[in-house]
Amino acid sequence: MTADRPYDIVLFGATGFTGALTAEYLARNADPGTRWALAGRNQAKLAAVRDRLAELDPACADLPLLHADTTDAASIEEIAESARVVITTVGPYVKYGEPLVAACARAGTDYVDLTGEPTFVDRMYVKYHDAAVRSGARIVHACGFDSIPHDLGAYYTVKQLPEGVPLHVEGFLRVRGDASGGTLHSAVGIFGDTAGMIRAERERRQVEDRPAGRTVRISRRPAPKARIGDGWTLPLPTIDPQIVVRSAAALDRYGPDFSYGHYVAVKRFATAAGMAAGSGALLALATLPPTRSLLLRLRTPGDGPSEERRARNWFSVKFVGEGGGRRVVTEVAGGDPGYTETAKMLAESALCLAHDDLPETSGQVTTATAMGDALIDRLVKAGITFRVLDAG
Repeated sequence: MTADRPYDIVLFGATGFTGALTAEYLARNADPGTRWALAGRNQAKLAAVRDRLAELDPACADLPLLHADTTDAASIEEIAESARVVITTVGPYVKYGEPLVAACARAGTDYVDLTGEPTFVDRMYVKYHDAAVRSGARIVHACGFDSIPHDLGAYYTVKQLPEGVPLHVEGFLRVRGDASGGTLHSAVGIFGDTAGMIRAERERRQVEDRPAGRTVRISRRPAPKARIGDGWTLPLPTIDPQIVVRSAAALDRYGPDFSYGHYVAVKRFATAAGMAAGSGALLALATLPPTRSLLLRLRTPGDGPSEERRARNWFSVKFVGEGGGRRVVTEVAGGDPGYTETAKMLAESALCLAHDDLPETSGQVTTATAMGDALIDRLVKAGITFRVLDAG
């Protein structure tokens, strides 16, 4: 239904920091023949982005520039109807994201974003999943550092274990990176509306199908079953485990009884204590309007670190999987998580949806469900590692 549209991919939000990095990645790495365009509300800024892209690839001098503004419903409908896949980096998504999800669900257009906001994802499922199923659209949230390394890493780990048996997987994140302005604003929004998050999750549970004859769940253990070396671990309260168990619910390969635990790993107790205290402080400050406003002024969406600083950043997620008498340790690793690798993962997700031979899916789906092995192959070729460290 979308094959005759003028663009394979439209990137909405290219004038922001991560959006510009995504545009640069597409300019350097898009599959040959990919028809793509930039969209945003400020045509002058879009033109400036196009000029920078033309320095990387002269062919980009002719990139179409499309008008799109989340407050202008007609413009959002237009870009959804003109593309096979729409990428959006315009957040916080709970504030700006819904019009584009709605338009893509109606138009049968595949959609990818960078959100790590559980409230947004759950609300979009309740409101637009059925419409996307009817139109054939694949709505794929969390296509950056939230949550590709964790979702595809758990999927990769499960594939190393026996089939048809109960499986337990734990993920351990180590990271050096910088939180973006967009990430800060999203985090403040999440912590500042925990009641809304709980309500959205409950509403989703009331309408979401559960896997027949199978059990999937997030492990709530404060300490993991596995050990991955010296240091300290803390439960990591991000959207990632929710995404992982949704993949498990959709795919029989995760076995009849699947559980997933999600942790951050640090070497020193002081670091662990500081992270716990910082999370508590953020929760307390985000709930009060005066201090919430102060937090939001710390960093502006669209800000980001220099290329030199990003080059020093890295991430590693180790997974320990057990089941059927087997134990496997795997790792997903890459460079700067918040910006460089996030832009790479987002762009490759869109290219995968646009060009690769994928399973038949529709509605709100995860990266593992919609793209799985094909996206892993793309990311490995792009420099992100997926490897087995130990198997027994």
